[in-house]
Amino acid sequence: MTEQATSTTTTPPEVEPLVARLRRIEGQIRGIQRMLEEDRVCEDIVTQVMAARTALDQVSLLILDHHVQRCLCSDQGPEESMKTMQQALKMWMRLGAPTAEE
Repeated sequence: MTEQATSTTTTPPEVEPLVARLRRIEGQIRGIQRMLEEDRVCEDIVTQVMAARTALDQVSLLILDHHVQRCLCSDQGPEESMKTMQQALKMWMRLGAPTAEE
């Protein structure tokens, strides 16, 4: 989604499910914070972190899919389409790149 956010209060219908997912993830993160404050078992905390990360990865993929459908499948010339495809591939590679050293 390359457009800047505007001050309108209407949310496009394709964005609503993404916002709902992000709100659930936000709740998961708050739960993880509570678990830490309550000194819960580390394994349980890590399990919840992994679940939240997986959920966030899924949202990222849906946003990238939306970008491909909205931006790459629009009426662009071949040169502009190639640039947009390259940008999408770079985003996809960053999303799939490992974040921790093994």
